[in-house]
Amino acid sequence: MRHFRSDDDLVVGGAPVADDPPPAPGPVPKAQEVTDAAPADGRRWVALAVIGLAQLMVVLDATIVNIALPEAQVALGISDADRQWMVTAYALPFGALLLLGGRVADFLGRKRILLIALTGFALASALAGFAHTGLLLFTGRALQGVFAAMLAPAALSLITVTFTEERERAKAFAVFGAIAGGGAAVGLLLGGLLTEWFSWRWCLFVNIPIAAIALFFGWRVLKESRIHGGTHYDLPGALLATGGLGALVWACTQPAEHGWGSVNTLGWMAAAVLLLVAFVVVELKSSSPLLPMRILANRNRAGAYLVGLLVGAGLFAVFLFLTYYLQGILQYTPIQAGFAFLPFSAGVIVGAGVGSQLTIRIGPRIVVPAGTVLGLIGLAWLSQITPETTYFGTILPAQLLISVGMGFIFMSTTNLALVGVSNDDAGVASAVVNTVQQVGGSVGTALLNTIAATATATYLAANPPTEQTPEAIGRLQAAAAVDGFGSAFVWAAVIFGLATVAALVLINAGKHQVAEVSAPAGHAL
Repeated sequence: MRHFRSDDDLVVGGAPVADDPPPAPGPVPKAQEVTDAAPADGRRWVALAVIGLAQLMVVLDATIVNIALPEAQVALGISDADRQWMVTAYALPFGALLLLGGRVADFLGRKRILLIALTGFALASALAGFAHTGLLLFTGRALQGVFAAMLAPAALSLITVTFTEERERAKAFAVFGAIAGGGAAVGLLLGGLLTEWFSWRWCLFVNIPIAAIALFFGWRVLKESRIHGGTHYDLPGALLATGGLGALVWACTQPAEHGWGSVNTLGWMAAAVLLLVAFVVVELKSSSPLLPMRILANRNRAGAYLVGLLVGAGLFAVFLFLTYYLQGILQYTPIQAGFAFLPFSAGVIVGAGVGSQLTIRIGPRIVVPAGTVLGLIGLAWLSQITPETTYFGTILPAQLLISVGMGFIFMSTTNLALVGVSNDDAGVASAVVNTVQQVGGSVGTALLNTIAATATATYLAANPPTEQTPEAIGRLQAAAAVDGFGSAFVWAAVIFGLATVAALVLINAGKHQVAEVSAPAGHAL
């Protein structure tokens, strides 16, 4: 993965990092970077540890709660239709506000925003951990997402200004990347351990000591940096985007109770469309938009974004349904479920390594659709699950197919985001890759969970129990749940099919174009 200087933001792994800000368009005065002296001697490595700890907390929370979902649902009486909010409530504000969070950190001070975000994240985690209702839990998770959208770009920005020597900066990014890459696997294992040995609530409480340690040392060793002049946050754009996406997610949850053609569903869909259209209008007129519409003009970049959106929509729900399948149907303990997901992380790492080489040799126009096809095959395989399906016979090989495909896609779309982009737009162009994945995941999880819940209810209605014994009812409920999971996997495969079509139609960049965007000085991770 390459990191490029930009006159807007520097982006690593999808999170915006301001470096050398551009002169803002129009009458806005040129911004000036102001940075305190970098920490001297070994203190800069302590600063890296603090930044890495903050990023670890963000990455952990994307996966640690997955294993805790079944216990949390039972404890708080959350319905099957609403269980997806434990995932969506975090991912939606995180993705929708990520670009705004980076810009706020640039102008108010990256250290200040990091410390504020750490404090807010810890308080939000406490709120969610102590929740006695599903609504309170979802509120805490949403606030976590808001503060994560501030924390992630601030953390990466601080690496850029703390490590000014090229070789040391490359080492710092490598360490940071290892934390970001390994955090997902750590989250799965830690979630299993905490849920089984303590309580699902500790999957949220664990953030409090992590944040406290990062705050204590961060206050002492981090140096402030900010941009002066040209301040513009595009708050109308942020509010319209978040509101529109929130309305879309809410619309996707309505059919489980009211039906697809109901006034509730269609009304919220209409509201979502109006808000998102208004967002586009605002972005076209804004002097400093969150999403410059000009970056969508390049077909390869537009293809990368559309593929990322669709892949996120089809992928996020996989973890939700497999968690319930492993623990509810196969009767895995939380720890066993955590270990059962580890091959997915390994597959992504392998896929990213192989995909990076293939992208250079044959180009993303082949690698991206190859990744989506692998994901499609894996999801189609998962759609065949029954209550008698085994982990090693179906779940593991399907996981590996999907994860290797994801490695292909993540690496290639990151490169594609920079094909033909100007230095002024390189940062935001790369950051949007992560944003669309989070947004797609939010909408897709809501949609696929509604499909699963509806299929489960339909199955139960069509197959009344032949015996009124607990065993017979339990078998029927398990079969109905698995039928719902299978239906969701079918539609996830359809979404990956759409991603394949989008990749084949829009992406035509060859290996030479990728080589061109890899040529500028950057920091390999």
